[in-house]
Amino acid sequence: ADYGLSEYDATILTASPATAAYFEATAKACGQGKLAANWIMGELAKRLNTAEIDIAACPVAPAQLGEMIALIAKGEISNNAGKQVLDALWGGEADVQSIVAAKGLKQMNDNSALEGIIDAVIAANAKMVEEFKSGKDKALNAMVGQAMKASKGQGNPAVFTQMLRDKLA
Repeated sequence: ADYGLSEYDATILTASPATAAYFEATAKACGQGKLAANWIMGELAKRLNTAEIDIAACPVAPAQLGEMIALIAKGEISNNAGKQVLDALWGGEADVQSIVAAKGLKQMNDNSALEGIIDAVIAANAKMVEEFKSGKDKALNAMVGQAMKASKGQGNPAVFTQMLRDKLA
């Protein structure tokens, strides 16, 4: 199968049969070869190194990692939330959906709820709105930050950014 990996990624992931098998199973579970590679070589490798264990002894099953990556790919959880899910899986919790629900990690994708937050941020920040309209993109980032805070981190920053751009255009 072609996972769209760079030569470097492919070399790292096939360095051991156990790593190759773990990657293949994870990629199959999520249908996201590049994302699977990034998570295995990044966050997962970091935890394996810290715990000084081989991937063959990894407490997180490829199917679990794959399920979590699929949620990120669909925009249901953020990368940051993914790290929290991985921590919980690493600690022995088994059900990705239960972890997401219990920790309140699901990104808000309900546009009417997000729009309410954006309207409130715009109303509360006349100065930033002016700065943004005069070409200061930093002001937009600051407003996205406030929207993220108002949504307790559950809003999708890309959606907030687009909504602000649309409303302030």
